[in-house]
Amino acid sequence: MTAAADIFLSYNREDQSRAKLFAEAFEAQGFKVWWDVGLRTGEAYDEVTETALRTAKAVVVLWSKKSVQSRWVRAEATLADRNKTLVPCMIEPCERPIMFELTQTAELGHWAGEKTDRVWLGFLADVAQLVGRQRAPTLAPIAAPLPDEGPASASKRGSSKAARPSVAILPFTNRSEERADEVFAGGMGEDIAGALSLGRGLKVISQSATMAYRKNTSDLRTIGQELGAKYILEGNTRRVGQTLRVTAQLVEAENGAILWTQKFDRPLSELAELQEELVEELAAHLGVQIQKVEMERALKKPGDINAWEAVMRSWAAYARFTTESLAIGVTEARRAVSLAPDYAVARATLAMALALQYNQTGFRDRALIDEAEQLADAALSLNPNHATVLFQVVNVLINAARPNEALPLAQRAVALNPSSIDARHVLAFSLTHHRRFEEALEQLAEGDRVAPRSFQTVFSLGHRSWALYGLGRLEEALACVNEYARLDPSFAYPPLTRVVCLQALGRTAEAQEAVRKARKVVPSEDLDFWLRLITYSYLAEVDKQSFAQHFTDAWNATPE
Repeated sequence: MTAAADIFLSYNREDQSRAKLFAEAFEAQGFKVWWDVGLRTGEAYDEVTETALRTAKAVVVLWSKKSVQSRWVRAEATLADRNKTLVPCMIEPCERPIMFELTQTAELGHWAGEKTDRVWLGFLADVAQLVGRQRAPTLAPIAAPLPDEGPASASKRGSSKAARPSVAILPFTNRSEERADEVFAGGMGEDIAGALSLGRGLKVISQSATMAYRKNTSDLRTIGQELGAKYILEGNTRRVGQTLRVTAQLVEAENGAILWTQKFDRPLSELAELQEELVEELAAHLGVQIQKVEMERALKKPGDINAWEAVMRSWAAYARFTTESLAIGVTEARRAVSLAPDYAVARATLAMALALQYNQTGFRDRALIDEAEQLADAALSLNPNHATVLFQVVNVLINAARPNEALPLAQRAVALNPSSIDARHVLAFSLTHHRRFEEALEQLAEGDRVAPRSFQTVFSLGHRSWALYGLGRLEEALACVNEYARLDPSFAYPPLTRVVCLQALGRTAEAQEAVRKARKVVPSEDLDFWLRLITYSYLAEVDKQSFAQHFTDAWNATPE
């Protein structure tokens, strides 16, 4: 290939006929397209393919049920995302990889090559703009520098708390003939409302207000208007053999669109013991879904951002944990604080974004963590009993090497909101610091159980690997970190931990190969960079020492 392609087409070879449709349509518009049907054999990653991928102006990823399972397509999408050349689309319904769930993605499953299709034309315009270098990064575009907004301008826009999304939990319907089930159904809505109100800043309409709609749920739009609810959760219970099934669905009040639906089954014989667990699980699923929808909407909103939306954009940004995305996360969090200085979640969000930036840059810039600690103190003074504030403050304290102060706050976060995957994770991190590895693993497992679709799930793999390392379960730790590296190949901690596990297992040749791969992840850094990551990691001092020794031994034994 003598010149860089305009478009690199990433696809699974079983979708070749669809890929051809896209390639021909792009070429008909005058684009130079690189797509290869001969290198998708599952063997070595071809050097020609990598060169084409890195030099293309736009990388169009075709997500399908097959491609989401392909490590090659995932790797290509990850590299494109890092290079700001990613333009994804869905060619059939599927669950995208977690790290790409929040990336704006065109829905082209219906498209069969029609040149006048509106969705295709919009997607084509996106690709054309990126090829022409006219578009800002896909994640959270910011039109202009933030104004210096004080309390006066913030009051004009309204408080951030008033802008929080509101959800109404309608009384659950009992579809069984058993009177005992009527009591259970009647309590479900109240219990879920209670659990959800502890979540990430959502406004939950009181049960006394929703009880009026117990017998009339036909017009959800009217109910939403009367209650002032943006989202409505409705559900029912019924017996299926020896199982009680709870079905719930989340509806957008304005248009009646179903955003999420799921069934939860529990054995009747164990229902009394499992009822609280069921409520926590349902509330966690619901919270994650609303958060995902709110993030996507905030990212798409072109202007007039309120504090809540700025927080959502910040969370979406730092979920990717790249240099560029963390910078955006800090900018959006500063916007939220500027709009609502007394909003504790905004201050905690900025504190965590700065702490993560300090972490990601190798713990070099002390000014970042100093500001983060000041903001964390301010957030706690504003609201010391908010689970979201607490989990973000714990992240700051751990990155500031203050694990003893972090543990009680993490325990309080879980006590306040047991259905929060964030609270479970920071408690696990804190427990690992104190070498309470089994307890840490229990918290990680519980977090993944209650919120299996959360973007945070991928990070639990890294922390699980460290707890397993501390327990001496090295093969299990290695398996976790391999999966972590597959899902997020651009992050520095997976290759670091992989080197350590292989060296500790005595697999020195593999450890040295892992060192070579680690050097490619951050090619500009030396051994000191990696040792700093270990020094500030979520490990106890004794584990840091062995971790650092294993890595140093492998590094020094590997030629430059």
